[in-house]
Amino acid sequence: MRRRAITAGDGMRRALAAAALGIALLAAPAPSRAAPLVADLSQHLVAITTGFTGTEVLLFGAVDEAGDVVVIVRGPDREIVMHRKSRILGVWVNTAQMTFPSAPSFYAVASSRPLDEVASPALLKRHEMGVEYLRLNLPRAKASANVADEWRQGLIRNQQALGLYQKTPATIHFLGNRLFRVRIALPANVPTGSYQVEVFLLRDGRVVTAQTTPLHVSKIGSEAVVYDFAYEHAALYGLIAIFVALVAGWLAHLAFRKS
Repeated sequence: MRRRAITAGDGMRRALAAAALGIALLAAPAPSRAAPLVADLSQHLVAITTGFTGTEVLLFGAVDEAGDVVVIVRGPDREIVMHRKSRILGVWVNTAQMTFPSAPSFYAVASSRPLDEVASPALLKRHEMGVEYLRLNLPRAKASANVADEWRQGLIRNQQALGLYQKTPATIHFLGNRLFRVRIALPANVPTGSYQVEVFLLRDGRVVTAQTTPLHVSKIGSEAVVYDFAYEHAALYGLIAIFVALVAGWLAHLAFRKS
C-alpha cells in the first residue's frame, strides 16, 4: 500500500480547518441559563358562589440562586369615598368627605424576610412594598400635605378593618435555597375583578427580576346574575327589592292575623 507523504500544503489546510472550527465554536450561542425567577398560582380564578366564606390561593416558585422574594397582591383600582364623622349635639353625623380617585380595592404583601431588611425605604416606596408605601394620591386643591396624610391613614385603617388591606406581611417559606411558597388569604368580602400578583427577586437590596401573574375573582351562578342585574339596573333592582319587602310584610301580617 502506497502512503502519500504529508506535504506543507496539507499541514496548512489542516491548521486552517482547525482554526475555522475553533471560530465556529466560539461563535455558537452558549447554553441558555435557567430563568432567575419562576412563579405561578395554584389557581388563576377564584369563583364566588352562594355561601362563599373566603379562600386561600397558593403561590409557589423557584429561584436560580439564593435571594429574597417579595410578593404583592393588588386588587383593581377603584374610586373610594371617605367620610369623617363628628358628634354634634350628641348625634354622630358626616361633617367632611374626601374622594380618592384611584385606590387598590385589595392589598396584601408577603416577604421571605422583614421588608426593612430586604431593601431600602426608597426602593420599598418605588415598588409600593408595604401598606405604608401605597401611593394614595389626592388632588392638592382638595387637601394640603398634612390633611391628605390624615385621610390616607383613615383609608388604610378602614380597609384594614374590613380585611381588605393586610396589616402585617405574610411570610414566604423556602424549601431549601431555591423553592418557595406562600398562601394568599382572600376574605369573604373580597372585591371582584382582575388582580395583579407581582413577584420580586431581590439580592443585596436590589431588584434582580420581577414577574406578574394575573388572578381573577368573579361571581358565578345565581349570585352573579343578581349582582350583574343590581349593578346594571340599579333603579329597577331597588323597586323590585321594595316590592318584595312589601309583599313579605303583607304575608307576615296575614299569617299573624290568622294565628
